[in-house]
Amino acid sequence: MDEQQRAKIASGRGFVAALDQSGGSTPKALEHYGVTESQYATDAEMFDLMHEFRSRIITSPAFTGERILAAILFEQTMDRDVAGLATPAYLWQHKQIVPFVKVDEGLAEERDGVRLMKPFTKLDDLLARAAGRGVFGTKMRSVITGAAPAAIGAVLDQQFGYAERILDAGLVPIVEPEVDIHSPDKAAAEQVLRRGILERLGRRPVMLKLTIPDEDDFYAELIGHPQVLRVVALSGGYSQEEADERLARNHGLIASFSRALTEGLRRDQSDDDFNGALDRSIAAIYRASTT
Repeated sequence: MDEQQRAKIASGRGFVAALDQSGGSTPKALEHYGVTESQYATDAEMFDLMHEFRSRIITSPAFTGERILAAILFEQTMDRDVAGLATPAYLWQHKQIVPFVKVDEGLAEERDGVRLMKPFTKLDDLLARAAGRGVFGTKMRSVITGAAPAAIGAVLDQQFGYAERILDAGLVPIVEPEVDIHSPDKAAAEQVLRRGILERLGRRPVMLKLTIPDEDDFYAELIGHPQVLRVVALSGGYSQEEADERLARNHGLIASFSRALTEGLRRDQSDDDFNGALDRSIAAIYRASTT
């Protein structure tokens, strides 16, 4: 583990940029950017366009370690280059932004009010490649729509089980059991989730990525826990403005936004307009993350 990167994650001021849209979410991300499905014919062309978009963000003068602590990458982004350097190396050497990589392989069908992750089939190889390319940590996502304790327990058992393997490989896992913001059981699910996480925290530090809670400062105990390196929040479908407002009321909770970060960015913008829009987004999310 790089101690300089660890210190930045643990105590730095800023937020985590989520640039990890994968195959299923890439078409929608490109559509928001102004690229329709008629503009590419194959998955390879789609991912080339997505890498062009991510490279434009990463190389923007607005995207620096002064306000951004880390960036979560899709596996393909990790494996590609930006400005002639491996993306993780570019992030750290040129921007002082700590690189993470998404390691889950998507979600299983919903059952009992949760969507577990599909079984991992390539984790060991991916972790080895990530470590070799200078990646600090990982991220994996499940979804919770109900409040059944047994089902939420299954989500956490799976998440923390894989977290142990990731820690064994020398990387820091971000555990992400997302609670659906549209769930009628959201508040009850958050109660079960917080209790379950506290029961499972072990001797080695992890990070947590959680939905912004209904009750302000609800996750304060997790934020202050000695085995939690950092707690970050997903935007979860809220607009950037609403996500920022909710986040700012939760002290010590910082953003890890994806769609909300790139809101307003378009492929046909001039570089000045693109960089200006990105700078405004970063500034607003930074303010909300430093309350």
